[in-house]
Amino acid sequence: MTTETHNVEIAVDDITLAGHLRFPSGEHDSPLPAIVLTGPFTGVKEQVAGQYAEHLARRGFATLAFDHRNFGASGGHRRQHEDPAGKLSDLSAATSFLANHESVDADRIGCVGICMGGGYALKHAAFDRRIKGLAVVAAAFNDPRVMRDGIGPDGYRQMMATFADIAGQEAATGTVDYIKAVSNVEGDDAAMPGAEPFEYYGTDRSTASGWRNQMTRLSVRELLTTDLAIGADFVGPTPTLIVHGRTDAFCSPEGAQDAYDRIDGTKELMWLDTTNHIDLYDQDEYVDPAVDRISEWMAEYL
Repeated sequence: MTTETHNVEIAVDDITLAGHLRFPSGEHDSPLPAIVLTGPFTGVKEQVAGQYAEHLARRGFATLAFDHRNFGASGGHRRQHEDPAGKLSDLSAATSFLANHESVDADRIGCVGICMGGGYALKHAAFDRRIKGLAVVAAAFNDPRVMRDGIGPDGYRQMMATFADIAGQEAATGTVDYIKAVSNVEGDDAAMPGAEPFEYYGTDRSTASGWRNQMTRLSVRELLTTDLAIGADFVGPTPTLIVHGRTDAFCSPEGAQDAYDRIDGTKELMWLDTTNHIDLYDQDEYVDPAVDRISEWMAEYL
């Protein structure tokens, strides 16, 4: 099945978000079930979220992938800054956009999140009951307690003190402290250091005009302090599908299992024999079975 893509704008908090709204090609006798998508930490709509949106539109869903505030073609005054509360507001606005679209059935809206977007999708679906079905892929279930335990209490407190100093310096000078998003150079200052993130974002695998190899340094503080895993305690009874790789050094399989165990309601945990985290970004061997199961899940529950 082919698709048609429309450029759309979504208004939220005096910001305009840029989105791609996809439909299966051809005439539709009735409003379609729809899916709002959100993707990885630094991603834009032309990358992972957009690829999943295209696959799902080919399977008969209206899909909406968009740039979150501060990224890509969307507005936002602090560019390349991770804003957890803002991202959740963006998802609410995108859901409202779909619910009010004449070609969408407002009672049949689902949400799909990949990587960091998986955690946001979980928390969004937990508190926005317009979401009737949820699927998360290679998701980051951020939990400050887990972060503190991994770093150690003293190290965690020291990091928070350092970030507080940076915030104070930015307020005093008006200059935002930026680092690279990815780097494969050992010791380089990057939000996602190492060969694996660079293999996707630093190569033509992820080519997108709106993506920049830059993040605010304080975005790292947001990763360490935001609680997205709490959504697992509230998402039931929304049917929730977790798709995760057995090998994942960035979003742990243990985190996926823990989130699954915390969900009270209809749920499924689908394991794939991945070789790394980014396999589920764009490798057909893993993306195809993930999309097939997501499509079946949404067809059943939307």
